[in-house]
Amino acid sequence: MRTLLPEPVRRLAAWCVVVLLVAGVGAVGLWLVGTFRIAVTPVLLALLGTALLGPLYRRLRAMKVHRSLAAGLTCAAVLCVVGGAMYIIVKVLVDNGPQILSSLRDAVQGVTGHFGAGTSLADLAGNTKDLLAKFGGTAASGVLSGLSLVGEVIATAILALLLIFFFLRDSDRATALAHSLAPGQGGTMLEEMGRRAFNAVEGFMRGTTLIALIDAVLITAGLLVLRVPGAVGLGALVFVGAYIPYLGAFISGAVAVLVALADRGWVIALWALGVVLAVQLLEGHVLQPMIQSRTVQMHPAVVMLAITAGAGVAGILGMLLAVPVVAAAFGVLGVLRERYESPPPDVTKP
Repeated sequence: MRTLLPEPVRRLAAWCVVVLLVAGVGAVGLWLVGTFRIAVTPVLLALLGTALLGPLYRRLRAMKVHRSLAAGLTCAAVLCVVGGAMYIIVKVLVDNGPQILSSLRDAVQGVTGHFGAGTSLADLAGNTKDLLAKFGGTAASGVLSGLSLVGEVIATAILALLLIFFFLRDSDRATALAHSLAPGQGGTMLEEMGRRAFNAVEGFMRGTTLIALIDAVLITAGLLVLRVPGAVGLGALVFVGAYIPYLGAFISGAVAVLVALADRGWVIALWALGVVLAVQLLEGHVLQPMIQSRTVQMHPAVVMLAITAGAGVAGILGMLLAVPVVAAAFGVLGVLRERYESPPPDVTKP
């Protein structure tokens, strides 16, 4: 039976239908995630935390510790580490905040004096007061929105920590759940897809943590040599910021340079900037290719596109979750490709 369209055109049409279906499913998925963001965000963060803390939990289980106690000790350890790091970071920012603002004010005055700008800081301050007085209601609304955001962040963190506990404790039941959802061969395939996706996320978190630790140690050592106050806290800020690709490194490095500027002057600030840039170059050209290429098999261009798309969908949180989500998707696609790939023809003759 003859067809109206040639074979290449029919294949192209079939692929277009597949692409449209995948795009439609992806759009519906993004809409559902956005609609149920309050419930989805703690689950995703808990999965990242479970992937990061899995080795510690397995080590405790190998020491014959009860699974509930092992999960509780793991969550307590991460709570102490994160809480201590946040305390150190906040203390550094609070202690050096007035000096940073003073240095910025002096810098603005120097720039305006050098270029002969007619507007002084006093005029800017007066205009700012007028604007605040005029839009006081808007400012109050912004404060209330900020307090609501802080409350949402705290609630999300608590819920994510509780989910980490349950994910760690009941991780051995994942196989039985996969086989109950899809009995037979489908359960085996679903189990392999979940294992491959989780291994990809675990590799990403392990590689990112190692890179963040190296960055924090090197920058802390450089700041200690330059005698910048709060070097340990700034190193902790670098470690935390490294989990947000690109933006986190920029913000933490800028804060370190500002602290050096506030306390030690322009010369030490330039040296601190050199230390930060040198560490970032080391990360981009040595650490990332050596470490992340072994843990996450993705091209850097794919990583950048994933981060850009994540930022467009969910802001900073999307940047944090974009790469592990794409890595998990690549793991699932790998299983599907291996499952449905046609076997090579048998060329042996009897």
